[in-house]
Amino acid sequence: MDHPGTFGKPGFLSTRGPRGGAAGPPEGAERAAATQSHVMAAARVLLLVSGRPESVSFAQSVCGRLGAGPGLGPWPTHCGLKRGQLLLSDKPFPGASARLPLQRPPFCPFAALDQQQPRPPVTELSTNRGVDLGVAIILQSSDQMVLLTRRTHTLRVSPNLWVPPGGHVELDEELLDGGLRELGEESGLQLPQGQFSWVPLGLWESAYPPRLSWGLPKYHHIVLYLLVVSQESQQQLQARIQPNPREVSAFMWLGPEVAAAVAATEDGTETPRHLSQDLPASVLMT
Repeated sequence: MDHPGTFGKPGFLSTRGPRGGAAGPPEGAERAAATQSHVMAAARVLLLVSGRPESVSFAQSVCGRLGAGPGLGPWPTHCGLKRGQLLLSDKPFPGASARLPLQRPPFCPFAALDQQQPRPPVTELSTNRGVDLGVAIILQSSDQMVLLTRRTHTLRVSPNLWVPPGGHVELDEELLDGGLRELGEESGLQLPQGQFSWVPLGLWESAYPPRLSWGLPKYHHIVLYLLVVSQESQQQLQARIQPNPREVSAFMWLGPEVAAAVAATEDGTETPRHLSQDLPASVLMT
């Protein structure tokens, strides 16, 4: 599947008729309510606004809708991790299961569009769909090695990019299950139940093309990063890896120092911040 790069109660509209015996709303209003209910049910990323869940338009910046100012973040965000959905708010709410940092790249096209006057005509942006939901799995072995994969050059979204395994979450799919499914589809790894632990790490607003100078975005995701810690060593996991050649052209295992250096490197810059002097001169990829 294409990597994102590239998560409410839908039926809150009342259909109760007015006093006096009316059976329900006019036919047009009923259709509108049904349409809104369908949109909410199909939405993958929802925002809690004035106590109500609302879907996010494709053309809207999720960070901006949550009140983020200029910059990259992180912005603390309260999250409800639902089956196939993600409910986000800048304030605590009943049912929130995590408080995670939300970030975006310095060149985020949706942030740039928010600042652009006049905005592009709505016909040039997808306005009839919402923001998609993705999951990325940071797989860490028992000896603290982290798996990265390189996307093939033939993929239409983010070709040749080094990424953690991940992809779209299906409707009605648990978020962890979606991430583990993508891990299996891309690397061939199936993690035995009871032999790993996991915790949500953070959220990333992702677009493709990733820069406005490359054209208007055609894909818009909120990516939930999950840290999955296996009880198996890197060598044990490595022995079972069978990369999907349609999606993965190479993979590598990064040690803690190299992984920290990658995380400390800002996109769009040439010089990483505060790097260890003990980094290896090269990293082996397969």
